[in-house]
Amino acid sequence: MIILDACVLIAHLEAGHVHARQAFEILDTEDTLVIHPLTLAECLVGAVRTGQEGVFRSALERIGINIWTPDNDHPYRLARLRADYHLTMPDCCVLDAARHTSATLATFDAALSDAATRLNVQTVGLVPA
Repeated sequence: MIILDACVLIAHLEAGHVHARQAFEILDTEDTLVIHPLTLAECLVGAVRTGQEGVFRSALERIGINIWTPDNDHPYRLARLRADYHLTMPDCCVLDAARHTSATLATFDAALSDAATRLNVQTVGLVPA
């Protein structure tokens, strides 16, 4: 299972994005692709602003991305991640989803990838420096 950070989906859907090829390689998998509901909302903002919500929804269905359903302890784990790692709440959401499900976290965000590594969460997506 792969939990998607917003940057991966945005890179895939945005024409000419610097990480478009990498995003395609991540999404072109037999693994189950999953997105946190807050991450999905983040990604949808641009599509809603431009009247492309239906196109975005169709793309999600075509790619086969599933929406993760958090459990009742999710807010408590988020608060601990935020307090301990000083990440943004959206980053805490995807990190918790990956950690809680023992999934790989797909991101192009160095700070998020670093926190995931410290928590023994496997990551994919960053280009080596």
